[in-house]
Amino acid sequence: MELLTGVLAAFGLSASAGLNAYIPLLVIALVARFTDLIQLSSPWDTITSPWIIGLLIILSLIEFFADKIPAVNHANDAIQTIVRPVAGAIVFAAAANVITEIHPALALGAGVLVSGTVHTVKSAAVRPAVTATTGGAGNVPVSIAEDMLATFLSVMAIIVPIVIAFVLIAFTALVVWIFWRRSKRKELKQAT
Repeated sequence: MELLTGVLAAFGLSASAGLNAYIPLLVIALVARFTDLIQLSSPWDTITSPWIIGLLIILSLIEFFADKIPAVNHANDAIQTIVRPVAGAIVFAAAANVITEIHPALALGAGVLVSGTVHTVKSAAVRPAVTATTGGAGNVPVSIAEDMLATFLSVMAIIVPIVIAFVLIAFTALVVWIFWRRSKRKELKQAT
């Protein structure tokens, strides 16, 4: 059971990193430093350093505000295309490192894949659709919702990892539905 909850927590944290790179890192750092819910092994315990926590707070604030400013948010997404998968790899490996049965390379690869997929869906499908349908006015509320979701996922991944399984299933179903709906619209346009 510990293996399952550790893997679910790792998936939840890396999915959260696909939305916001620094929130899950900050949540893990704070929880590991101030509670007994997570005991990070070396080298992942480095993120509990006060200097790293301070840096993560600053980076979280920069990403929070950069994602709310028109035009800057596009540059931020371009930069985050590299940062978010790396953060996802780190949080997946740190969470999975609690469970010794998972090979580090597999954990890092899974983290990159999960967070990279979430980031790609966000930046290539969701955000352009929001911009197109709202003329850009919906970007700030959606960005705030993404930050809230990233925080919620990060905390829930640590406290109740089984909830993450349901959230990931719902998210996957939503993405499949969006792509299915888009393909149906294209078919209807081509038929007319």
